[in-house]
Amino acid sequence: MGMQALLIEDDETIAEPLMEGLRNYGLSVTWVATGAEGLSGPFGDPDPFGDVVLLDLGLPDMDGIDVCRGIRQVSDVPVIILTARGAESDKVLGLELGADDYLAKPFSLRELVARIRAVSRRTGTTPGTTAGAAPAHGCSVSGPPGPPATAEALPAAGDVPGTLVVDRRTRQVWVGRSQVALTPKEFELLALLCEDPGAVCSRRQILEHVWDPYYEGATKTLDVHVATLRRKLGHPGWIQTLRGVGFRLAVQAPPPGPTGCSRGHAGAFEGASP
Repeated sequence: MGMQALLIEDDETIAEPLMEGLRNYGLSVTWVATGAEGLSGPFGDPDPFGDVVLLDLGLPDMDGIDVCRGIRQVSDVPVIILTARGAESDKVLGLELGADDYLAKPFSLRELVARIRAVSRRTGTTPGTTAGAAPAHGCSVSGPPGPPATAEALPAAGDVPGTLVVDRRTRQVWVGRSQVALTPKEFELLALLCEDPGAVCSRRQILEHVWDPYYEGATKTLDVHVATLRRKLGHPGWIQTLRGVGFRLAVQAPPPGPTGCSRGHAGAFEGASP
């Protein structure tokens, strides 16, 4: 696989055989035993956390949830949580904070490697977000119709989104003139909906495309990601729920072209329908 993995695990009896097993699959593994060491970014610039982070929640110096939060504040590196905690609340919290997958102990090495590969295929390399002008290509959608669902979700005055731009090539998202930082899964979810604005994507379609073709986990994961995405986009009206069916990206006017996504040039929005 040729990947660099950061393993944050305090139990040596788990870490050592796991490192050996992952190395047999071609991963280069760096092991740290505390959350502070993990947050220090042991790989250095430009990718301080490597290509994937394997994170235990039960660390001696801090809760792994706080480590996940700290990593996500500075990096979009894929994070897979490995833990003995099986409570749904822990899973939902970890995923809401930006983790890309959750694997409960005990787990098989083959399953972990399969999940690492799946995360890598979905996310690829995500460049850091920087301020500047909105990209010229990608999917551009007009603002959501109607009032927001709740008063608490109203964006600040003067910052009401009018245009959403999703650039698949650079993996950048803009609402108006503001760039929005998304986790890899959040970006893939939004990009999928943007392939055909206004059209409904079923829950199963989304889980198979964004998570895994054989995903069998809790579907509440999808609801958590949609809620987080709505919050980050600054307006709940961007993503509409059709109860019992799925979700769709809202558009104010009929979308241009057969797919509803306008592109600056061919191939700018990879994966869109022809």
